[in-house]
Amino acid sequence: MASLFSGHVLIRNNSDQDELDTEAELSRRLENRLVLLFFGSGSCPQCQAFAPTLRDFFVKLTDEFYVLRAAQLALVYVSQDPTEEQQDLFLRDMPKKWLFLPFEDDLRRDLGRRFSVERLPAVVVLKPGGDVLTRDATDEIRRLGPACFANWQEASELLDRSFLQPEDLDDPAPRSLTEPLRRCKYRVDRAARGKRGPGSGSPPEGEGGAEGGGAGELF
Repeated sequence: MASLFSGHVLIRNNSDQDELDTEAELSRRLENRLVLLFFGSGSCPQCQAFAPTLRDFFVKLTDEFYVLRAAQLALVYVSQDPTEEQQDLFLRDMPKKWLFLPFEDDLRRDLGRRFSVERLPAVVVLKPGGDVLTRDATDEIRRLGPACFANWQEASELLDRSFLQPEDLDDPAPRSLTEPLRRCKYRVDRAARGKRGPGSGSPPEGEGGAEGGGAGELF
């Protein structure tokens, strides 16, 4: 899947707008995932109306507030905006895990021709290998919501990676609501033991350690 964007840069829609500009970074974000290519524009009223639906769809599948583990799903916004300012404004309220192409990258237009996108909004669903699973999933997403993913996952024979560690290691999801408290207690107990220094013996009894719609025309 990363080969689709080989030689190009994808940008994360977070406050730092991190760039994915190496093959390794692109692979980490796109390989063994269903990839949604969202063709839209802030100047398109139909796109404006559909955007909240797509945002909620994506968040409910990838945000650990809603799911135990994020779905193997990536979304790339392929802007058809007439100006970079409109692109930035459209992305402002969209999920930070969305990816997008730089405005000056002509691949934005090339992808529209490659996947025969004629109207906006359009959501092209790609299998992990890059083959097209659904030419336009906008109506399906409106009707079924997050249930779409299970159908796509089965149809694409997506490899289940639920046994692996979370990939966003900079902010891993806690395993339970009490895990942050356990981590804090462990740090405090370990610091207290360190202050006693070497040779101070075992901790006193009782002191424990860490707990075990319609569509707009594009052309």
